[in-house]
Amino acid sequence: MIGSCRSCDSCCNNLENYCSEVIITYGAKYQDGTTTYGGYSNIMVVDEHFVVHIPDSLSLDAAAPLLCAGITVYSPLRFYSLDKPGMNVGVVGLGGLGHVAVKFAKAMGVKVTVISTSPNKKQEALEHLGADAFLVSHDQDQMQAAMGTMDGVIDTVSAMHPILPLISLLKTQGKLVLVGAPAKPLELPVFPLIVGRKMVGGSAGGGMQETQEMIDFAAKNNITADIELISMDYVNTAMERLLKTDVRYRFVIDIGNTMKI
Repeated sequence: MIGSCRSCDSCCNNLENYCSEVIITYGAKYQDGTTTYGGYSNIMVVDEHFVVHIPDSLSLDAAAPLLCAGITVYSPLRFYSLDKPGMNVGVVGLGGLGHVAVKFAKAMGVKVTVISTSPNKKQEALEHLGADAFLVSHDQDQMQAAMGTMDGVIDTVSAMHPILPLISLLKTQGKLVLVGAPAKPLELPVFPLIVGRKMVGGSAGGGMQETQEMIDFAAKNNITADIELISMDYVNTAMERLLKTDVRYRFVIDIGNTMKI
């Protein structure tokens, strides 16, 4: 985001991302009516309040997705108190959001279980990203064995999927936090929430103060996104690959070397 009203309750509490007048970096309108072009811009003017300092230890290309995917998972881990060493937290989906969720949670000292529909992602989760366990979500035996073991679950999936199995993974007073955005409403089973005093919540990005905190935490713990750096003339191909989920895990456009300024 590159703007907000700066005066509402959300803005005054460092939650500019929840401002009703927030201006996002791409496809939105500045106060003067011009369109924001985000990463397709060669020049951008922004109020200093909405600028994040990237420490020299972070490469700009691999740090860029943290300003969206990174803060989207960092904020709920902090807000819902799922950041305590020794906690057991599940991460649903191993994509652009999920892979950085694993990295942040591990850096916080949390035990991480990746929950995925794809068994072939197990090696990636355990060996490359350092997750402690891996569950195939449609394997009833695996899910049954893990019932009631997790303090929280961060659900990054935007496709339609059942959430009852995820609620079942939670301990008493556990928290299921949705950061993915399915196109259609999910079915919410209420009884297991009542008898387990469990919570279903949501989270969307973070304010500027927390975003800077996240970037500084990433620099301290050497956390970056796994990216594929592409040239501007590859964008249409990248979009086609995105539709096929053929990316590990974020495309980053090399603006400086491929756009004429």
